[in-house]
Order: sequence, then structure tokens, then C-alpha cells
Amino acid sequence: MTKADNKTKPARQSPEDFIASVENETRRQDAYRLLALFFEATGLAPKMWGPSIIGYGRYHYKYESGREGDFMLTGFSPRKANLALYVLSGSPAEKEQLARLGKHKTGKACLYINKLADIHEDVLAEMIRDDVQYMRAKYETWEE
Repeated sequence: MTKADNKTKPARQSPEDFIASVENETRRQDAYRLLALFFEATGLAPKMWGPSIIGYGRYHYKYESGREGDFMLTGFSPRKANLALYVLSGSPAEKEQLARLGKHKTGKACLYINKLADIHEDVLAEMIRDDVQYMRAKYETWEE
């Protein structure tokens, strides 16, 4: 099967400009903190992915079905309802870390929090580092 195009692709807008446009003050301030936290944890420069996701690094995936493509290694999105964090890749320590994190919800690959004050930032930083390490071991990855 050929490489399928993802709907979410790298974009030209700067992450800082995007965050400045976030209407909710708490969400905007949390997004600025996450911008720094993800950089500190990954050492990677932030890039916009689509109109609303801030991503770090890139990896190439290939499913058993033959579908393959490239996507951000990790990242987050300050959405109206919550902060969506793309840090759930199935790393071995993930369940234990989630138990220590604080108030959150999870989806298939997303961690959802209402505000940073609801969680332990040190645990989130640990999760980001472990997620990136796990993804680098599992997939071909690179920096932008």
C-alpha cells in the first residue's frame, strides 16, 4: 500500500502566535507553560501540526494494514474544553504515572486535563520523556 496522506500535517504558523490567539486566559497561560515543559522534556523545537496542535519531533509509522505515514512524536493542543496532550503511546511506566498524575481523563492516545493546576507537572514531564524514549525505540524518528 502506498503512503497515505494524513489530514494533520505540519503548518507554517508559529506555536507562540497560535497560543496568543487562545481566548481562555487560563488555557492560554497553561499552553505557554506546556510549550516550555515539552521543550524541556524533549529538547525538540515546537512546530504546528494543522491549525491547533503543537508537536515535537516526527516519527514514521506503518500499520499491519499497510497504511503508513508521518506524525508528530509528542505534543499538545489547548482546546476549548480542555488541554489535549499526545503522550499516551503505551510506554511501560504509563499506568503507574497516570496514577500519580492528578485529575485527568484518557482517550486512545490522548491525555485530557482541564488545567495544569489539576496535575503534578513533574509527573507529566516524566511521562513526556518516557513517551518520547518509547517512541524512539519503536519507530524511525527525527527532529524537524
